[in-house]
Amino acid sequence: MKRPIEIAKDQADMSTLAELTSVFEGVAGMRISQIKNQVQQSTKFFDQLWDIYSQVRVDGSFSFGRDKSDKHTIDKELNIIITAEGGFSGDIDQKLVELMLSDYDKDKNDIVVIGHHGAVQLAQRGITYKKYYKLPVKDQNINVIPIVREVLQYRSTKLFYQEYVSLMVQDVKRIELSNAVKQRGSASDKPEEIISETTYIFEPSAYTVAAHLERSMMQIAISQLILESKLAQYASRFRAMSTSHQRADESKDDLRMQYNRARRHVKDERLKEIVNGLKKTNKAKLGARA
Repeated sequence: MKRPIEIAKDQADMSTLAELTSVFEGVAGMRISQIKNQVQQSTKFFDQLWDIYSQVRVDGSFSFGRDKSDKHTIDKELNIIITAEGGFSGDIDQKLVELMLSDYDKDKNDIVVIGHHGAVQLAQRGITYKKYYKLPVKDQNINVIPIVREVLQYRSTKLFYQEYVSLMVQDVKRIELSNAVKQRGSASDKPEEIISETTYIFEPSAYTVAAHLERSMMQIAISQLILESKLAQYASRFRAMSTSHQRADESKDDLRMQYNRARRHVKDERLKEIVNGLKKTNKAKLGARA
């Protein structure tokens, strides 16, 4: 059995761990609230753009922000995977990587990674990726223009991201970028009027204006998916820290019981020593009298 002083040291260490997990749990909860507000604001702006775009783009096609004269230069599908920057997000990044690799073909797909943890996991599996971007630290004015430039080079693009379902439930998803834009626009009301070259003047052309709106909406859609992934990451972190905090508290209670047992054991041993000492003393006195 450990000595009380050793158990007391373990208790102090476990108390520190419980305090740290409680702090991280609180920070994650605060970040979840902030990101939710940012997603709502971004959605409102996207809806406004979609209303204008749906009035201009009467043919219903989505051209990835390419003008009529633009062509994709790489005849592959681009996979964009959005992971955590660090390894402090539970096992959700591993599930996301496994989802992407389930239908990955190096001859048909290129990979762009957002988040250092995803890059590390792919490297560990021997999977080569084209580019890696750090997960944005800030939640506002996320610069996704370099990613959009990558998208414009490819025939099609799929995004693999983490979805926030609830505080205790997160999921991994994949979606085609054009569908991501259309899904976010499907909730908007249908346009009341059609904006065409017969009623409006476009400079340099209606197709160029539509292409610009598509690029803008792609930027917003990718930014929203990054925020959605960060939301799921913080929720996963909250869940992990909540579980760790609970286990730390349980360990503290267990150590407290061990400490009390150890102290009782020490007292009992000392009492036994005193009793045995008294017995020996009494026997010695009785022997001397005899």
